[in-house]
Amino acid sequence: MQHRSLTIAALLLLPCTLIAQWKSLPDVDSLRYENGATVLLHAGKSVTRVQVLADDLVRIRCVPGGSALGAGFSWAVVKRDWKPPVVRRLETDSAITLASTTLKVVIGRRPLRISFLDSAGHLVNADHPGKGMSQSGNEIRVWKIMPPDEHYFGLGEKGGSFNRRGSHTAMWNSDIPAYGPDTDPLYQSIPFFYGVREGKAYGIFFDNPAWSSFDFGKESRNQYSFGAESGEIDYYFFCGPTPRKILSTFTELVGRMPLPPRWSLGYQQCRWSYTPESRVREIAESFRSQRIPCDVIYLDIDYMEGYRVFTWNARNFPSPERLLTDLARDGFKVVAIIDPGIKIDSSYAAYRSGEAGNHFVSRSDGTVFTGDVWPGRCAFPDFTNQRTRTWWGEQFSGLVHSGIKGWWNDMNEPSVFNTPTRTIDLAAVHRTDFGPSSHAGNHNIYGMQMTRATFEGVRKLVPGERPFVLTRASYAGGQQFAAAWTGDNVASWEHFAMALRMCLSMSISGQPFVGSDIGGFLGYPSGELFARWLQLGIFTPLMRAHSEINEPNKEPWEYGAEFTVINRETINLRYALLPYIYGVMQEAAATGIPAMRPMMFDNPTDLINLDESTQFTFGSDLLVAPVLQQGAVKRRVNLPAGFWYDYWTGVLHAGGKEVSVDAPINRIPFFIRAGAAIPTQQVVQYTSEAPVDPLTILVYPHPSGIRTQSVFYEDDGTSLRFQKGEYLRRTLTQSGSVDSLTLVLSAAEGIYRPASRSLIFRVLSAGKTPKRVTLNNMSSNRREISPSTRQEDGWWMDEKDGAITIRCPDRTDSVRLAISYR
Repeated sequence: MQHRSLTIAALLLLPCTLIAQWKSLPDVDSLRYENGATVLLHAGKSVTRVQVLADDLVRIRCVPGGSALGAGFSWAVVKRDWKPPVVRRLETDSAITLASTTLKVVIGRRPLRISFLDSAGHLVNADHPGKGMSQSGNEIRVWKIMPPDEHYFGLGEKGGSFNRRGSHTAMWNSDIPAYGPDTDPLYQSIPFFYGVREGKAYGIFFDNPAWSSFDFGKESRNQYSFGAESGEIDYYFFCGPTPRKILSTFTELVGRMPLPPRWSLGYQQCRWSYTPESRVREIAESFRSQRIPCDVIYLDIDYMEGYRVFTWNARNFPSPERLLTDLARDGFKVVAIIDPGIKIDSSYAAYRSGEAGNHFVSRSDGTVFTGDVWPGRCAFPDFTNQRTRTWWGEQFSGLVHSGIKGWWNDMNEPSVFNTPTRTIDLAAVHRTDFGPSSHAGNHNIYGMQMTRATFEGVRKLVPGERPFVLTRASYAGGQQFAAAWTGDNVASWEHFAMALRMCLSMSISGQPFVGSDIGGFLGYPSGELFARWLQLGIFTPLMRAHSEINEPNKEPWEYGAEFTVINRETINLRYALLPYIYGVMQEAAATGIPAMRPMMFDNPTDLINLDESTQFTFGSDLLVAPVLQQGAVKRRVNLPAGFWYDYWTGVLHAGGKEVSVDAPINRIPFFIRAGAAIPTQQVVQYTSEAPVDPLTILVYPHPSGIRTQSVFYEDDGTSLRFQKGEYLRRTLTQSGSVDSLTLVLSAAEGIYRPASRSLIFRVLSAGKTPKRVTLNNMSSNRREISPSTRQEDGWWMDEKDGAITIRCPDRTDSVRLAISYR
């Protein structure tokens, strides 16, 4: 095992492999069409299958060394039945071509090399002519040509440069606290990336959960490569040409995030550890007395009896049901940590039932594999087996009965303290759903399958409610079961900037529910750093602060009176924006398009912003530019094309240029796209404290009056009834000219109806006073501003910022507003 560990270490340190060891595919000897869109090719001892799954999606499988293609199972892929595309075939002496309406796959015969072209015949991607798909012993690899102006993004959780060009990186889930920008690999493995060139993109998903690596030009300036230590070549090619289209198809292939419970989008507070029970109560009381909104408090490993999962420490938590009932009454959900290691203890129920059911990973001789983690010597559930996943899910019944509402899966790389590889021995045996295989081939999917077992188990125990699971380790497709965070980071400005890059990379790699430990898990941040990190947290889907056991307290009120006020207002803004945030997350669940989007995602033709990872869009309409430098009170922002309103000042900026804006310590710079409308709500102390009333829509007219649309989404926030039509979706259409503005809010789609409430439109008007305002073709009364004004229907002008406010009842039928300035 030490030899294998050194092999991994050596490969991680060496950016290249001796090419002389590799044998590439020879000439095609024979071929056979399996159907109109699939061809099977033999070249020497190799077998290659090329399958056009959809107009823009191709699957390539290859066993270079003479074995037959296996069954082709995948832990990631959930969609296997694609509507057969119309494919034209063309054969010549030199190549076979499969052409859909979107792409052409050209398979060279001498030697076997594969190229992808768009429908116009322009080359998109091609095997390297001298290497292509190759094998060395059990290792397999694919080499591609690398144009000098092509850039690479994705690969999930990576700490280095956002643009992967020039990097060598590996996939091997690893527990590495206090990682740096050059630390690789980290906790999660998502072997999916984009190539972007001349404003167009393609995508590649290399579906192999063994140790794998990606080299984007560190080995050679004119080629990149990807491969694995074992298994077969199995990759999917997404033609694009936009990142949005690629990600939508990728998440259709591997699954999308389920719509999360609304409370999980509130502020979350964590520490290793809040114990005993009195400390948990003190934290909860402090949030409420300080009037700082919070929805979630976490329990780390010290709530357990001797770190045994599914147990309570009777001394520190003598009455957990009463504690959780009291916290629920005050609006708090409690999330409990659950690690995979099961302490070997014959008096421990989870161990006894796991042993009796043969649910643990075994050694090659059939004995149970054991390793040290927090409880001491532990056995590890074999989450690759359906029987074990079912057993695991049943273990949650006691904690569910106690009132725990969320589940934090940690240490699930899996991390083991006392083995040479710091994980389960690589020769250990899993009894997978697809047959027995070694841990080496299943390591990267262990954490994902643990979250699957957790998610599916809790869903059975609490039918009709949306589970919330948070994980540290995962694989492609893991977003189906859990949100993710960036692991054990450090309280430093460098890690703050890294957190942004990592969240953006994970977002475009298919995992939209992401966040980092606000303030840093290790070390102690200054008040300024904590405040700036918390401000970024407004716009990360997971807004969670966390701290290591030996650090001073890091709650939002721990940095003095000035920062308490600043941090309170920051969290207040998160809650005010929840209607917009929830709608963006619903879009992510439905389409795979993430909330956090780097500038290249929607603007791959914008060369200025191509590598930008210090600003991002949140949804389609917010542009966020966090302050990432200590002491900075101004921020330079590259505005994309169009027009953008400064949220704080209301100033309208023309896009396509860089602007400098004020960034005092109490606010994060962000902008709203002209033509957008942003739904907001009143500030509450927790998401379910009160119904949204009023629903306030911030309207940002386009200066040219062009027609724009914004979509709003609501449901009950917790159940699955939205799947049966119990939701509310409405579209606000803006149109007009310099002299008028018309707003039409559509009647509700769906059968969900909120409680009776008011509807407020707040329209930026650059200080222009309307001559007339009509509501549903009837004149609306103008009111003078007074304390009672905001509770009365009608309209008024805020002299301070020049905004027009119109208030009316929300009956969820169509609303038409017309504002005339002449």
